[in-house]
Amino acid sequence: MIKYYTKACNFYYGSTSIEKVKSKLAIPLHGNMLISFDTIEVITRKEIKKINIKKIKTLPGVIKKSVLRDISQLKKKKYFKGLKFSNLPILMGVLNLTPNSFSDGGKYTYQNSGEKHAKKLVNDGCGILDIGGEATNPGSSEVGLDKEWKRIFPTLSKIKKLKIFISLDTRKSEIMEKGIKNKVNLINDVSGLEHDLSTVKILKKTNVPFVIHHMQGNPKTMQKNPKYNNVVLDIYDFFEKKLKYIRSKGIKHKNIILDPGIGFGKNLKHNITLLRNISIFHSLGFPVMLGTSRKRFIKDLSGLNDSKERIGGTISSSLFAIMQGVQILRVHDVNEVNQSIKVFNSLKF
Repeated sequence: MIKYYTKACNFYYGSTSIEKVKSKLAIPLHGNMLISFDTIEVITRKEIKKINIKKIKTLPGVIKKSVLRDISQLKKKKYFKGLKFSNLPILMGVLNLTPNSFSDGGKYTYQNSGEKHAKKLVNDGCGILDIGGEATNPGSSEVGLDKEWKRIFPTLSKIKKLKIFISLDTRKSEIMEKGIKNKVNLINDVSGLEHDLSTVKILKKTNVPFVIHHMQGNPKTMQKNPKYNNVVLDIYDFFEKKLKYIRSKGIKHKNIILDPGIGFGKNLKHNITLLRNISIFHSLGFPVMLGTSRKRFIKDLSGLNDSKERIGGTISSSLFAIMQGVQILRVHDVNEVNQSIKVFNSLKF
């Protein structure tokens, strides 16, 4: 049986988008009049067909049914506990409390440096603060429970008073449970809920929002010759299967974010293919998050123009993601990315 996927494309923005929607020439993405689309790609594992939304009614029955189901997800307005999607994108500021994270390991592990950096990220305009005590960059090893929590707790206990939406970056159910007791708002598990079999039980018991992140393998092995039949469709199927699984375990809420995991078990070609086709994940009906900040693919593409913080590559990939409707960007340099978005939006709209 052939499976059909629907990818929104040919986006409009700002006043142009509003006019297109009012004239019924475009469909607002997730109910947001400021970004809309008038074309879709109907994709199978053998071919891609691009059609205008006005021609959907002419599609054969089985294909039309699949496309209309996906369109209903693409149109739905997003509601999420503690987050508002009226002003996009939302920036997730990275707070690594580790000695060995790939770009800022050890910078925020002494005295009150974690708390100070958290305040800076909030002042710079992040809407989510992502705090973690275990490095998961390529080649990194797992950290014990006690060590991970000791890295996290002192800073977490202080930043709760900032009244910021706090995400906890961990793969371990016991750390999740402790974090939830300490008022974290979101669980961000890079393993896709697969590292710890008790994770889903904790998520069900606490009803806390969470991210479904894709990673092939684990941090120690993920960059050792990653392979896919079709990286975009394989990850789409992964999300679909994972969503079905968690529903079967009794998690019924809609407070879920999808992250295709740039750099997590992907080579350069995989990463670029995912970025170019990121809008396909909107048809799953959940907010999409993307983390390109400072990652290796920027070095691979920029060559001699690589730099330590890779701000240029982070900004360009972030702006591209915005133009594909990505709702959440996970970044280290919140001020610089925020600045670029404000200028970009002023020109775009």
